[in-house]
Amino acid sequence: MPKYVLQELPGEMTDGKTIVYPKMQTYTLHDYKTVIEHMHDYAGSFSEGMIRGVFDALVSVMKSWMPMGHNIKIDGLGVFSLTLGFDESSPSEKAELKNVDDNPKTKYRHVCIKGINFKPDPKLLQALNQEATFERSEADVQVPQKTKFSLEERLAKAKAVIAKNGFMTLYDYANATNQSRSVASKDLRQIVADPNSGITTRGTHSHKVWIAKD
Repeated sequence: MPKYVLQELPGEMTDGKTIVYPKMQTYTLHDYKTVIEHMHDYAGSFSEGMIRGVFDALVSVMKSWMPMGHNIKIDGLGVFSLTLGFDESSPSEKAELKNVDDNPKTKYRHVCIKGINFKPDPKLLQALNQEATFERSEADVQVPQKTKFSLEERLAKAKAVIAKNGFMTLYDYANATNQSRSVASKDLRQIVADPNSGITTRGTHSHKVWIAKD
């Protein structure tokens, strides 16, 4: 039976209010090969090679059409759309910023794709809820850790981890500064946004790490 824990949002994210939400416990990650095998088990008339070909074709369509301003809708699954943001690491943007004032409305900003949004089909959510019955795994509410270190101390710890390993993961930073992963992630966004922090990022999503600026 799937299980969940009750977790409290950090106070700085809720204006001091106590907000508790359920968080599902996950145990494994089904990779591409495993998903194809499961799909083949459900639909034996389709070979694994055929299923893989359909997935590859879908990825190709998404790569071709989504950057052109088109969302992708798959009935029974949901809608995929892009999330945009400013690429702070772009060399062209850094060079251009030297020639303009500090007004964020007038200075040049290089825009890039930051992620993909997914809005599930209501029918999919309904079907999932019909299949799932959740059980609470722990009696106590998980309260986020509060760090005792100042921003300067947290920055120093981050630089120490990077100096030792050559890079730093979110887990490394959360562990070094005694923070929850969600609070540590928000903290790192503020650090990277500071041009004098000496820290930047490389990679995206699960492959994202923090490194020293050149």
